[in-house]
Amino acid sequence: MKELSALMGVRESIRVIDATLRDGGIVNDFFFTDEFVKELYKTNIEAGVDYMEVGYKASKKLFDKSKFGKWKFCDDEDIIKVIGDNADKKVKLAVMADVGRCDFKEDIRPRSESPVDLIRVACYVHQIPGALEIIEDAKKKGYEVSCNIMAISTAQEGDIKVALDMIGQSPVDCIYIVDSYGSIFPEQMQRICALYKEYADKYNKQLGIHAHNNQQLAFANTIEACGDGVDWLDATYNGMGRGAGNCFMENLLAFLKNPKYKVYETLKFIEKYMLQLKKDGVVWGYDVPYLVTGYLNQHPRAAMAFSKDKRTDYSKFFDEVIAQE
Repeated sequence: MKELSALMGVRESIRVIDATLRDGGIVNDFFFTDEFVKELYKTNIEAGVDYMEVGYKASKKLFDKSKFGKWKFCDDEDIIKVIGDNADKKVKLAVMADVGRCDFKEDIRPRSESPVDLIRVACYVHQIPGALEIIEDAKKKGYEVSCNIMAISTAQEGDIKVALDMIGQSPVDCIYIVDSYGSIFPEQMQRICALYKEYADKYNKQLGIHAHNNQQLAFANTIEACGDGVDWLDATYNGMGRGAGNCFMENLLAFLKNPKYKVYETLKFIEKYMLQLKKDGVVWGYDVPYLVTGYLNQHPRAAMAFSKDKRTDYSKFFDEVIAQE
């Protein structure tokens, strides 16, 4: 089987992670119907997706539960009620723990008591000590753990190297390259992957990629990273995610050309559920204001406000964003 896989160009170490509920939840405040979540789970199994990120482990002390759907908090009881206990592990479940925004000691139970398999720790470069605390805690509780270093396009290379060295010495399983602002071009991604791989090889860690689509490069950057040895690949159905969205799941599975992955299953789900979300008024995806913030390497919050106000004065928006630099 390995010989056949090699002939077909299949890399067995690849893992595809569906981030639709988590990153997409930012668009609709995590108000997904139980039917949507159940069908997404079934689709991921049928499509051969390796991990399904069900949302955040957000702090109930910081966020008002009445203003968000259940996937902002991902209580184990809610996961089990909607999806089940996931005992067969046909697709593993993941949650994101955001440094400074979660109560991980209380809310993340031992893995033996939870349907979750992977804790994805998210932090900025200056928050690495906080990330290490969550990584250590999650590992002691029996979880697989990744670390997503956000907004690396705004960080100094020296700071990134220090962060990678610190994380490399932790028990984390996978270190993520995150293009939070959608500002990175593929030729830059190649150099970033080389830097990350230096530390991943040194400490025997996996690498992951999470890309945003501000300049319509999320898919391009994901396949560039894949070609550069990055194995954990994030994507969302129909690209649903904050602002400009993410790498399209349907594009990624088609690119991988692994018979394990079934593109047809993603198309059925998009047809029935993602198009309905758009009909219901949920908005995401590439648009000119996101291009502007991506081009200027800025957080997309200004572009999100621009789109919410249904403005189309793009040149004025450009001037406004420039003035804020």
